[in-house]
Amino acid sequence: MAWRSQLSRNLKELRILFCQKSPSSAPARSFVENNYKDLKTLNPKLPILIRECSGIEPQMWARFDMGVERGIRLEGLSEPQILKALEDLAKAGASTTA
Repeated sequence: MAWRSQLSRNLKELRILFCQKSPSSAPARSFVENNYKDLKTLNPKLPILIRECSGIEPQMWARFDMGVERGIRLEGLSEPQILKALEDLAKAGASTTA
């Protein structure tokens, strides 16, 4: 998973939004609990913003160069699928910076 350490090269900001209580946000909460520390250790200068809001659908947003943003709905995804979605965002960022 070498792409994890390359996040700060490909992304300017990562935002994860979810509800504190809803069952649809449980995988997103679990993803943050299990992966935030590792991602932040590997990318100390990358802003990783965690936003909790009651009733919101789980989402992940990446901001790339030139203010380009791309979002992914996380509802119905498992934790490994969320990790894959983040990898896809990182790869999309690599293609926009190349």
